[in-house]
Amino acid sequence: MEQKAWFETWFDSPYYHLLYQHRNDEEASLFIGNLLKELNLPQGAKLLDLACGKGRHSLTLASHGYDVTGVDLSPNSIASAKEFEQDHLRFKVADMRVPFAIRTFDAIFNLFTSFGYFDDLKDNSRVIAAMSEMLTDQGVLVIDFMNSERVIHQLVKSETKSIGEITFHIERAYNGSHVFKHIRFSDNGESFYFTERVQALMLSDFKDLLQSNGFEIIRTFGDFNLNTYDSQTSDRLILIAKRS
Repeated sequence: MEQKAWFETWFDSPYYHLLYQHRNDEEASLFIGNLLKELNLPQGAKLLDLACGKGRHSLTLASHGYDVTGVDLSPNSIASAKEFEQDHLRFKVADMRVPFAIRTFDAIFNLFTSFGYFDDLKDNSRVIAAMSEMLTDQGVLVIDFMNSERVIHQLVKSETKSIGEITFHIERAYNGSHVFKHIRFSDNGESFYFTERVQALMLSDFKDLLQSNGFEIIRTFGDFNLNTYDSQTSDRLILIAKRS
């Protein structure tokens, strides 16, 4: 039996959502509101939330009157998200490397560092190519990624987080290409261990990836308030791209 990739097990675990519960609806609402003002999409535009998790960004997008599809590889996350489906909001399990609709979406959102997970670096290009196939000719792509330069420079190597009855012991490392997060904890007498492994992609990496797949970066931002990106100080690397 083929072993699952780290993101297939960790993102499908209830403990993932517990650890990141501080990423709340208020934060999503602020970020999405700022993005929509910047993008000025037409009312009723068709939007894709790619790697949507339990759908907090999808819900916010739909609340602004857009037609939204949220997809994620995690069946458990999509099962939770489906409880919120409505006429203009739907969810499905899908692999971001494979297009499931052609020239359908006016905008694609890939948020909360939902990129750079794969062992094969060619999969990065496959994801961008799939996005290109699913966007309309005038469509726009939004990628929200960690600011890798700042993360590496200010790497917190060890920390402990207690949430309810569970204490998460977290260790981080950088090996020259990936940022690792090793997560250990116990629950009901059982010990658990998960690893996050994300490519430490820089702005130059995204420029190369996007340009090689026919995109041009038109704006960059450094946080959810859409302040100017600074490689040394910004919390995030937020990219807006269109076909060149």
